[in-house]
Amino acid sequence: MVWKQEPDNGKKNALDKIQVDSLLFKYLCIYIYFLFPSLCSDLTNPQLSAYALVALIFCLLTWFNIWTHADIVRVGNHLELVLSTVAASLAIFTSLVGWAGILLNNRAFLAWYTFLLWVTFAFIVAPGYITYKKYTFNLEGKINAQWSRALGTAGRLKIQDQLDCCGYYNPFVEATVSQTCYSRSILPGCKAPYIKYEQRVLERWYTVVFSIVPFHLIIMVAALLCSNHVTYRFGKGMMPKAYRLSMDSMGIIMESYSQCVFPFFDQLLIHWNFFFRQLAEQYGNDVAKDILSRSRSNLNLSSSALTGSSKLATMIHGHAKYESLSSRPH
Repeated sequence: MVWKQEPDNGKKNALDKIQVDSLLFKYLCIYIYFLFPSLCSDLTNPQLSAYALVALIFCLLTWFNIWTHADIVRVGNHLELVLSTVAASLAIFTSLVGWAGILLNNRAFLAWYTFLLWVTFAFIVAPGYITYKKYTFNLEGKINAQWSRALGTAGRLKIQDQLDCCGYYNPFVEATVSQTCYSRSILPGCKAPYIKYEQRVLERWYTVVFSIVPFHLIIMVAALLCSNHVTYRFGKGMMPKAYRLSMDSMGIIMESYSQCVFPFFDQLLIHWNFFFRQLAEQYGNDVAKDILSRSRSNLNLSSSALTGSSKLATMIHGHAKYESLSSRPH
């Protein structure tokens, strides 16, 4: 007795799954390639407009002293606040240029949009880098130097009023005299509360900035795809020259078409004749001709079309038509 080896269903299912996964991955890549440029108008530019507008509102509220202790930020983090305001304003302007390029389908606007995104990216990263460096490396030493050299009398007075403190260590060390800060004041020094406040502000600042960076990078990639691939001519007007078919290419295509199609007609004629002979043997020639004429009328198939297929195949195979066209002067 010979035992037949049964197929390994588990291995077969695994191979089928791999083929299906590879096919899905292929179509996913194609879908992403064609979908990604549309993200420039569907998701990325509204996203840029949203966080740019929110950032500008926060900066303006800080400049107008709406937030609690906003004066400390305006005095102690002036450079970071200026850079953040410029970055938010530039991001809004860049988003407007992007909307113009998307709605007008203008490649020039999209090119400027891509360039401005890089400039905006630099201004976004700058305050994050400054605040992270200030927070991480010797914050106490930077605060000491700032209080002694950079703040001045007006800056110290604002910090003292906001934090309810007097002087740096005590009222006798680098203090600005006011109604609440004088030599016999019982208010504590400003060093400890000022350092704690700066630690909290700086940490939040660079965290927000660096959380925006990945989204901005995605917007930059989408803008590159939009500016390079989404144009008026591509897909809407004249076909690019690199994708046009030449006469030689058309001849090769038609030759392969004839090799695939016309053997089918030959096989069809063989089966047709065999079917006619069977009908004629069983029911007679008159009945067979009547059945064949009805079937031809239903299929819109005539004998002249079938017999002429061989002539057409010969003409295409010989490139008679395309050789005559290719010989014409351009």
